Amino acid sequence: MVRMIVGGVDTHADSHVAAVIDANGGILGVESFPTDESGFEALVGWLTSYGEIQVVGVEGTGSWGVGLARFLHDHEIPVVEVDRQNRQNRRRVGKSDSTDAISAARAALSGSVSVIPKTRNGPVEQIRILMVARRSARSQRIETLNQLRHLIFTSPEEIRSRFKDRPKTGLLTDVAKLRPRKGSDPVTYTTMVTMRGLARRIQHLNSEIKALDGMLTELVIDTAPSLVDLYGVGTDTAATLLMAAGDNPDRLHSERSWAHLCGVCPIPAGSGKTDGRHRLNRGGDRQANAALYRIILTRMSGDPTTKTYVARRREPRFDACIDPRLPPPGVDRLLADPQVGSHLRHLAATLNHLNHPASELRRISLPCHRSSSLTMTAESNNQPPRNPGKTRS
Repeated sequence: MVRMIVGGVDTHADSHVAAVIDANGGILGVESFPTDESGFEALVGWLTSYGEIQVVGVEGTGSWGVGLARFLHDHEIPVVEVDRQNRQNRRRVGKSDSTDAISAARAALSGSVSVIPKTRNGPVEQIRILMVARRSARSQRIETLNQLRHLIFTSPEEIRSRFKDRPKTGLLTDVAKLRPRKGSDPVTYTTMVTMRGLARRIQHLNSEIKALDGMLTELVIDTAPSLVDLYGVGTDTAATLLMAAGDNPDRLHSERSWAHLCGVCPIPAGSGKTDGRHRLNRGGDRQANAALYRIILTRMSGDPTTKTYVARRREPRFDACIDPRLPPPGVDRLLADPQVGSHLRHLAATLNHLNHPASELRRISLPCHRSSSLTMTAESNNQPPRNPGKTRS
């Protein structure tokens, strides 16, 4: 009979520490392997020497363990993503590479972790790489542009008066064409050389961002044309949502799992008398959450279907006596409704009784318990209530 085993790997930059356990959680072995192709093959061979691999829990599948996770997926070995140990376990059993690997294996065996990592071997991975480069280029462009503006306003008056009121469109071109002279003031010369370098850097970043935008747009349209066709979904938002889903979206089993991944599902926050309450989800992929937020804002302003839905959800709720086929009435129209008026008159009559003396309240028949009605009758006759039980002396 073939023995079923479970593996766990603690990943690092230069080496991976792997542990193997049996179906009962018993430790069979711990070994370290290099982080290259030959090391991955040796790791898989070492695991299979103990039995048939059921699943492998890997830490850091988005960083140090991405290569191993991709290798295991290519060899059709089930992989689950494992988070680091909680603080309670770390204090109890300590912290080391071997204990982390054993904890990862036991977490995969118990089923407490079930997140399937992204494969990172398709067009979505290409989109992610382009988005990383584009985000970095845009951040550098903003930083460099701010440096150029600050340098202009703190430069000598000769340069400041020349460029401070120049429109943004022609500023970069004019500054990039500067020809500083060494014979002039040293501060002016150094300032002009630095400004020219910053302007040319911004121009280079503009060309780089434009090229990345073209590649990104083409790749997103080819990958998910139906997503880009939706109202309010642009290239950036579509790319962000695709990156959240990954190249293997089948790992998301339902719309609920997608909502949980994006952090848009409510989280239960009830206890005791407050059972049933919920709060906003602060977890999930925050970039995907922000992308969904931008899409909704755009659709609320221009999409007829979304505007109708939002208007219906914003309608105030009234009592069931109002005809639901009518549009939401105002306050005056609500008070003028005959059924509402009848309810209000009945309420006013009840409140009027409460203003009467106590002697008149005794004559009001109340739907109460039998013992309570006996007490009310006795009080109305100014007689002490009859107690069927024994009385205290």
